[in-house]
Amino acid sequence: MGTQTVIVALLNLLAGIGVFLIACQMMSSNLEAASSDKLKKLFSKASGSKLLGVGIGALGTAAIQSSGATTVMTIGFVNAGIISLAQAATIIYGANIGTTITAQIVALGMFSGNAISTSVIFAAFAGLGAFMGLFAKKSNLKTLGGILAGFGLLFVGLELMSGSMESFAALDGVKTFLAGIRNPLLLVLVGAVFTAIIQSSSVMTSIALTMVVTGLIGIDQGIYLTMGSNIGSCVVAIIAGLTSGTNARRTALIHLLFNCSGVILFMLAALALGGFDVSYGSLFEKLFPSAPQVQLAMFHTFFNVVTVILMLPLTGALVALVKKLIPEKAPAQRTEFTLRYVDENMLRTPPVAVSQVKREILRMADIALGNVDRSLEMATQLDFAAKPLFERDEQELNYINRELIAFVVRLSGKSGLGEKDRAYLSGTYRSVRDVERIGDYAENIMEYALALAGSNQQFSEDAKHEISHLEDLLHRLFDHAMTAYREEDRASLDRANEIEEEIDDYTKLMEEGHIARMEKGICTPSVGAQYLELSSNAERIADHMINIAKSIKSL
Repeated sequence: MGTQTVIVALLNLLAGIGVFLIACQMMSSNLEAASSDKLKKLFSKASGSKLLGVGIGALGTAAIQSSGATTVMTIGFVNAGIISLAQAATIIYGANIGTTITAQIVALGMFSGNAISTSVIFAAFAGLGAFMGLFAKKSNLKTLGGILAGFGLLFVGLELMSGSMESFAALDGVKTFLAGIRNPLLLVLVGAVFTAIIQSSSVMTSIALTMVVTGLIGIDQGIYLTMGSNIGSCVVAIIAGLTSGTNARRTALIHLLFNCSGVILFMLAALALGGFDVSYGSLFEKLFPSAPQVQLAMFHTFFNVVTVILMLPLTGALVALVKKLIPEKAPAQRTEFTLRYVDENMLRTPPVAVSQVKREILRMADIALGNVDRSLEMATQLDFAAKPLFERDEQELNYINRELIAFVVRLSGKSGLGEKDRAYLSGTYRSVRDVERIGDYAENIMEYALALAGSNQQFSEDAKHEISHLEDLLHRLFDHAMTAYREEDRASLDRANEIEEEIDDYTKLMEEGHIARMEKGICTPSVGAQYLELSSNAERIADHMINIAKSIKSL
């Protein structure tokens, strides 16, 4: 009978962990979708203020219920050069505070008594959310249903875990074994290893809560398991950092050192308190009597807040330390191109990944405009010193086109995206193609310049002046088109449309001027053919620029 009880209890525990993990994922993805715009604005405000960084990390993690997602997001931002290492450190500090909200929610659900258990009441939200998701017509109601279903499933998983712990508590052998594990270092190690395996400190903390409430372990044992979960939670950041650049690895190390420092400081403080026959458990039992779940949840919050307070003034020293431990590599000759603002880790935070896709497209557009300038310079000056750089940037445009489209395909399949984000992603395929075509037309213009140089001919001074004015118009169009695209600014789109019409009119004047010069014998037919092709390609470049700006109409 004892063996059967243990097997059933283990199966219930495994089921509870599975339901709890799925619930966390559901809540995280749907909360991200519901708050995607606010989340992007929140992280875009990262600046030099340490307290602001802590606040961003805490609020962002509380909003999406995942410190791992926040940390991976932060690593992506550091890797892209959007925020500094010091700012990333403070955001990670805040994420550790924000993640404690899960333990507080779980502790709240463990209250019962003569009335209906709050855990049962909260678990009923799973059904309510499921009905909303199935029958609601509006996407925002479906998202709300997903949040409620995830919230309810948290407590379904909690009930399964609690039931398994009660079964274990009825077995004298199990209680005796667990009671014997008193070594704080061993408990911290168990908490760290288990959290690293399941990659969720929330699950580890919740298991510790249920074990304490059912009497399987004491409050002090639960505290050390929870402290260990903070170290184990770093595995997500470490995995993300290993696949990224130097600063990303430094950020992952900051996360590990910060969490380990907190545990070490609290372990040393526990030794000092032990000299007075005082423990963390006894202190929190006095503060919150007859509520072991609250005692552990409040310690979890206290631990993270105090660690942040102690480590915040040492942020500069911590950043300097990781720079020494992970030095900057000597710049090597780059033979491969990379996407600067997006990587695979960004797929863990779809709403933020969307904003990073836009940054990548804007970077791609800047590269394309650079090649337009070089091609027109070659055409007017017949100076081909910039040709190797042109060819390199054309290869990079082709690389970004291919890799970014592949990334967007994977991103589009992710849950946690709002309706507006999905509408934006559906238009990115054409926008990326438009930018790539701008580069292709610039390449055509360079080839016309090479043909001129090969025949020892050149454009007349009047033609060069017209090309220079056309280049100015293209720059003005580009500035307004990219402002419209970046900021979804309709006024900039209207101005871009006006300039694009001006370019259409001007290229017609260029053709008329060319014909007049040919009639006067100033231009030869072969030079004139290259000139007409150049003006035609420039007009098409303008068309693709305006196409990018017009994509905001679907948002």
